[in-house]
Amino acid sequence: MEPGAGIASVPRNPPPLLSWVNLSRNLLLAYQSFGVVYGDLSTSPLYVYKSTFIGKLQNHENEDSIFGAFSLIFWTFTLIPLLKYVFIMLSADDNGEGGTFALYSLLCRHAKLSLLPNQQAADEELSAYRRPLTPAGSTSPLKRFLEKHKRLRTALLLVVLFGACMVIGDGVVTPAISVLSAISGLRDEEGKLTSGEVLLIACVILVGLFALQHFGTHKVAFLFAPIIIIWLVSIMCIGLYNIIHWNSEIVRALSPHYIIKFFKENGKDGWISLGGILLSITGTEAMFADLGHFTASSIRIAFAFVIYPCLVIQYMGQAAFLSKNISSIPHSFYDSIPGPFFWPVFVIATLAAIVGSQAVITATFSIVKQCNALGCFPRVKIVHTSKHIYGQIYIPEINWILMILTLAVTIGFHDTTLIGNAYGLAFMTVMFVTTFLMSLVIIFVWQRSIFLAAGFLIIFWVIEGVYLSAAIMKVLQGGWVSIVLSIIFMVVMYVWHYGTRRKYSYDLHNKVSLKWLLGLGPSLGIVRVPGIGLVYSELATGVPAIFSHFVTNLPAFHQVLVFVCVKSVPVPFVSPEERFLIGRVCPRPYRMYRCIVRYGYKDIQRDDGDFENLLIQSIVEFIQMEAMEPQFSGSETSSHDGRMAVISTRTIRSTSSLVISEVEDFDLINSVPSSRSPTLQSLRPAYEDENPQVRRRRTRFQLLPNQAMDPSVRDELQELIEAKEAGVAYIMGHSYIKARRSSSFLKKLVIDIGYSFLRKNCRGPAVALNIPHISLIEVGMIYYV
Repeated sequence: MEPGAGIASVPRNPPPLLSWVNLSRNLLLAYQSFGVVYGDLSTSPLYVYKSTFIGKLQNHENEDSIFGAFSLIFWTFTLIPLLKYVFIMLSADDNGEGGTFALYSLLCRHAKLSLLPNQQAADEELSAYRRPLTPAGSTSPLKRFLEKHKRLRTALLLVVLFGACMVIGDGVVTPAISVLSAISGLRDEEGKLTSGEVLLIACVILVGLFALQHFGTHKVAFLFAPIIIIWLVSIMCIGLYNIIHWNSEIVRALSPHYIIKFFKENGKDGWISLGGILLSITGTEAMFADLGHFTASSIRIAFAFVIYPCLVIQYMGQAAFLSKNISSIPHSFYDSIPGPFFWPVFVIATLAAIVGSQAVITATFSIVKQCNALGCFPRVKIVHTSKHIYGQIYIPEINWILMILTLAVTIGFHDTTLIGNAYGLAFMTVMFVTTFLMSLVIIFVWQRSIFLAAGFLIIFWVIEGVYLSAAIMKVLQGGWVSIVLSIIFMVVMYVWHYGTRRKYSYDLHNKVSLKWLLGLGPSLGIVRVPGIGLVYSELATGVPAIFSHFVTNLPAFHQVLVFVCVKSVPVPFVSPEERFLIGRVCPRPYRMYRCIVRYGYKDIQRDDGDFENLLIQSIVEFIQMEAMEPQFSGSETSSHDGRMAVISTRTIRSTSSLVISEVEDFDLINSVPSSRSPTLQSLRPAYEDENPQVRRRRTRFQLLPNQAMDPSVRDELQELIEAKEAGVAYIMGHSYIKARRSSSFLKKLVIDIGYSFLRKNCRGPAVALNIPHISLIEVGMIYYV
C-alpha cells in the first residue's frame, strides 16, 4: 500500500547513525508509524483463526491442528514481514521512497524500460540521476534483452499496474472486513444483536468514515498512534493471560515440526486453509510503501520491538485458548477476552479498525495520484488536506466510488470469511508482484549476481506461491471480488494509457517544421500582438500541431511565445531548484522559448498562483545565462531547438537584473490582453467601488536602469517584461481522438468508446494544471489515430 495518513517528509541527509539526534528522531518516527503503517497489520487477529478453520477444515478442529495453525502463523510472520521486508525490502528505496512505483522508477532509471513518452528530454539534468545507487555501466544480457523488446517493457508496465489495481482493491475490502470484524463483537457478546443489526451499524460507520475523508487526517494524526499502541498492549496482555491460564504448552508450537504434522493430518484441507493464515500478514506491504514518510530504521525499530512480539504473543494466546475451547473458533478473538475486559477491548478494536481503514483509504488516493502522474489514470480532482504535512490528499471521485463498492461488498457478503478470501487474494498478488520487481532491482540497480536475484525470487515465490495458490482456490468463495475490481480498474488504466500514447504519437508525427517557421521570419507571417502566449503541449521538443492550426484560422499571435511541456519523471520528487528546464525555439528575434516543467510521481502541483512569475524569472535568467555563457551545459534537443538549461529558483531569487515588486491590481484589468486600455482605465474606479473583493496583489518586474549588459539582451528582456505587463494567455489543445476507418474493431472500441467516455467524464487538462479559466484559449482539433 502507498502512504496513508501522511507524515512530514524526513530529511534526505540524516545525521550520523549512532548520534543521539538520529536515535531520537527515529524513535519519534517509530511512534508516529504505529498509526500510519501498522493499523491494518495489527487488526488481523480479529479474523485470522476464524478464516483459517472454515470449510472442510472444520472436520479437523483439534489441539494438534490449532498448534499447527499457530506454527504456520509464526513462521509466516517471521519469514515474510521480518526477513523479506524488514531486512531486505526496506533497503531498496528510491531516494527515500518505497512502494511498487518506487521499484518501477528505479528500474526505469537504471534500464531503459519506461514507456513514458519522450522521457529522456525531460529528466537528464535531475540530481537524482546524477547520484546513482550503484556503480554505473551495467550491461547484463538480461538488461539488453528487456530494453530491446518493447512488448516485454509493456508487460512490465502491465504487471506494475496490475499490482496497483490490487492495492485499489484493498481499499475496497479492507474497510469492510476490519469494521465488520470489530463490530461483530456485539453479536458475539451474549447474542444481544442480530446479524442484520450488526450489518447496519457497520454500514453506518463506513458511511461516516468515507464522509469525513474531505476533512483530512492531519487534525487527528497523533491520535492514531496512541490508539494502535493501546490496542497492541491490550491484545498482548490478553495473549499472555490466555497462555498462562489455558495452555502454556502452546510455546512448543514455535517448532516447525507442528507445520509438518499439520499438513500430514489435514492434507489438501490444510493447504486450502492457508488462505486464512495469510491474513495474519495483510498490511505488511505498508512497511515498504510508507517508507517515504519515515526512515528504514524507524520502521525496523517499531516492527522488531513492538509489532512482532505483541502480535506473536496474541496469536499464541488465541491458540492456547482455542486448544481448550474448540467450539469458540467462529468467535475466537472476542471469546478469548476475559469477561470484565470485553467492552474496553471492543471499543479499542473498533477504533483500531477505523484507523487501519483510514490509512488504506488514503493509501488508495495516493496510488491513484501516482498512476495519474504516470499517465495511466484519468485526470481526477486532487485536494490537499494539509498545508504542512505532505502526502495527505483527498480525491472526491475515488472516495465515493470506494464507499459505494465497500458498502456493496459489506452488504453483499455480510461475512468476514468471504470478504477475507477477497482480501487475501488481493494482498498476496501485490506481494507476488513486489517480489518480482525486487529481483529485477537486485540485478539492474544493486548490480548483484543474477544467481542471487534468482535465489531471492525462488525462495519467496515458493513461499508466497503456496499462499497465493490457496487464495486462488477460494475465488468462488469471495475471491472473485478482487479479480473483478482489479480487471475493471486495469481496463480503465490501460485504455487511458493507450489513448494518451496514441495522442502523443500523433503530436510527435505532426509537428510543425522548424524550417518552415524559420522561413517565415521573426514575425512568422502573422500579426504579433502584445502579451505572452503559453502554448501547452505534451511535446518536449518541436512545435505542436495546435500552433499551426491556431495561426491558420486566426493569423495573429502574441509577441512572446513559450511552449510549455509539463512532464512527470520517474523519480518521487523533483526539487524546486530543478523544476524548470528552459530553452529557445528559433533564433533570438523570434521571441520563442520552451519550458519543460518537471514533477515527480509523488510531487504536488500546488495552485499557488506563482507559476507565471517563476516562469518569467526563469526565462530572464536563461537569457542572461545564454549571453554570458554561449556554451553552457545542457541537453541538445534538436539542431534548431538550441540548448536547454536547468534554471534554479535559488539563482532566480539572487539575480541582480530585475527589480521585483508587488502592486495592488484587480482581476478585470488583468483578464484582458492589455491593461493600458483607456476604456478599462476609465472603468477602474467605479468597478473597484462596486467590487472591492477583486483587488489583489500582483508582481511587477523592472530592469535595473544602470546595469551594463548587451543592448540586444536588454531589448529582449525589456520586451519580455512589457509582454508580461500586457497579459498572459494560456493556449491548450481541446482534442478529440477518433480511430481511422481502416482501424480494427477492437481499436475503434477502445478509442471511440472507451477513451472517449473517460475523457468526457474526467477533469479537463486545464483544471488539472491549475490554469486560470479567464485566461484560457482552447484550440479544437480532431486526431485520427
